[in-house]
Amino acid sequence: MAVGEAGVRSRRPRRRRGSRTPYLLIAPAVVAMLAFLVYPMASVVYYSLQHYNLSKPWEDAFAGLDNFRRMFTDDPLFWQSLGFTARWVLVEVSLQLVLGLALALIVNETFVGRAVARAMVFSPWAVSGVLTTGIWVLLYNPTTGVSRYLADLGLLDYGGAPLANPDTVFAAAVLAELWRGVPFFAILLLADLQSIPRDLYEAAAVDGASRPRRFYHVTLPHLKDAIILSTLLRAVWEFNNVDLLYTLTGGGPAHQTTTLPLYVASTAVQSHDFGYGSALTTAGFLILTFFSVLYLRLGKFGART
Repeated sequence: MAVGEAGVRSRRPRRRRGSRTPYLLIAPAVVAMLAFLVYPMASVVYYSLQHYNLSKPWEDAFAGLDNFRRMFTDDPLFWQSLGFTARWVLVEVSLQLVLGLALALIVNETFVGRAVARAMVFSPWAVSGVLTTGIWVLLYNPTTGVSRYLADLGLLDYGGAPLANPDTVFAAAVLAELWRGVPFFAILLLADLQSIPRDLYEAAAVDGASRPRRFYHVTLPHLKDAIILSTLLRAVWEFNNVDLLYTLTGGGPAHQTTTLPLYVASTAVQSHDFGYGSALTTAGFLILTFFSVLYLRLGKFGART
């Protein structure tokens, strides 16, 4: 009896030491999240409640909700940038989804040169935003780019610059971002397309289902979660798009292509008004969080159909 109790006592310390092991293993990840995620977010929220302008240090003080009051009631550029951001995200994500799905369906078929076609479809995704801008700036050049040849056809005026014209700048920026963003959807949707059992298509064909019916009743239901996740991720990225628009248009002309993140960069980095810039960032974060949760709930992500 004594030997048995001694054995139980000798095993207890090992159990206690073993119970700490999972916490020790996840400790580096927790510390990294606190350092690179929680602390920056808390810092932004803190400064959003302050008057903190490096160019006017004598005005630095606790602001409370004054920055948010200024944002919602006294700053028309905030609403203009938010409206353009919503328009930009809606147009970009919708077009990228449709074109990406079409390309995924094409390269999913078996044909000669499919590997080369896939490489060509996916290659723009590997190009950085700044390099993409360089390519499209050359294409939009009014003297040596596509604009000159369109003018030769009578579609544009000679010397016209699509990026400087308020009537064409939005379409020009959308086209440049489409070239880079469509492969993202093509890659994700092609990966999911290849996981659909061929038996489902064969059974549908035996039942007399046409190609559009097979697409609607077999392909789309299987792609539902991939579409929801990819559109959400892309919407967040397009909402935070800075590199392409900043280097392509700089937010112009006349703030016509200024997104909310570009406005934040202009306010905080150029004007050194970090308090108001933090308030703008906090508002953008809350907007993204609200619509992300709402989109996942309405889309029933992960629910079985």
